[in-house]
Amino acid sequence: MLLAVSNRMNSFLQFFTVLLIFLFVLFITWAATRWIANFQQGRADGANIEVVETYRLTANKYVQIIRTGEKYLAVAICKDTVTMLTEVPAEQIHLPDRPVESMPDFKKIFEKAKRMDKNQEHEE
Repeated sequence: MLLAVSNRMNSFLQFFTVLLIFLFVLFITWAATRWIANFQQGRADGANIEVVETYRLTANKYVQIIRTGEKYLAVAICKDTVTMLTEVPAEQIHLPDRPVESMPDFKKIFEKAKRMDKNQEHEE
């Protein structure tokens, strides 16, 4: 009987140790990802170059309007090349009135999905 309790306690301690190690690795991964994202964002945010709009032509071919300083340029981006097409006059550029969010808020999307799921459950 004492041996069975000892084995159970040993199994529990092993499980708890593995769980703590997993949570520690998960936390380190999260922290490293946040640090790298902030580091890259700081390097990518420039005052002189900005992608204004991107239009996808095919799977790996795009046309982009890029603001460089005070000029707007239209460029073609392919798999291995970037080609300048033309300079676009600033008065021909139609910028959106409101700022476009680069990344959707996951929490809002998740809450909306939960509400939709609850509505479907109530209908059934």
